[in-house]
Amino acid sequence: MASRGSLLRITWVPICAFLVTAACAQSPDARTRVLLRKEMLTAQFDTVKVVKNMFKVNPLLFFRGEIPLYYERALTYRLSLELGVGVTLRNYMALTFMGDDADDFGAGTEIIPSMSFRMAARFYLEDDLEPQGWYVQPEFGHLVYRKDIREMGPDGYFTDTRYRDERTFNDIRALVGYQMLGRSSNWLWDLYGGFAFRDRNLRKVNEELDVATRLFTYEIVESNDIIPAFFLGVKVGVGF
Repeated sequence: MASRGSLLRITWVPICAFLVTAACAQSPDARTRVLLRKEMLTAQFDTVKVVKNMFKVNPLLFFRGEIPLYYERALTYRLSLELGVGVTLRNYMALTFMGDDADDFGAGTEIIPSMSFRMAARFYLEDDLEPQGWYVQPEFGHLVYRKDIREMGPDGYFTDTRYRDERTFNDIRALVGYQMLGRSSNWLWDLYGGFAFRDRNLRKVNEELDVATRLFTYEIVESNDIIPAFFLGVKVGVGF
């Protein structure tokens, strides 16, 4: 008759062996499920008809004097590229903490339409076949605002002399956002925010009136610096 210790050893040995085998088998199986899920999403992204192209606009930027059109193309279910091309016009808002001033509505200010563009890579943080959910986005942006200031003559009328005022901004941006496609349509909205390092090249025209002589004087001040910039906005668009 076997002793009590022998019986315990006989009982625990197969139990431990079973637990070790189960533990060893569980980890590879979990990894396998993750790999299979990613492979399934990749295969479905390549074969299933899903939204991969999006055109978007940002109506709030109109008040900052920019009208851009965005195009986003999904490359995988996690990665997409976004390009933006626009035109800069009159700036209606003065953001003093960023050193910007609103454009004068006077007759002596002539706005010159200029181009703007941006290029970004977008990384989605959620597993979804379509480009929606939380994302992070590094982005480069280039904007130019131009206007001519006409010279006021001593007779109170504008002359043919013009002074060019030009503001050039180059941004390295880091954005975080959330994009959502409509449940019953392909309309979408894209809410984002973030910050940037802005390289500013400014050529400002300062116009001053001498009260004693009633004559205007014009001074061109040029500067270049790097400042922080902050962003918060929303885009709306359609995907297909």
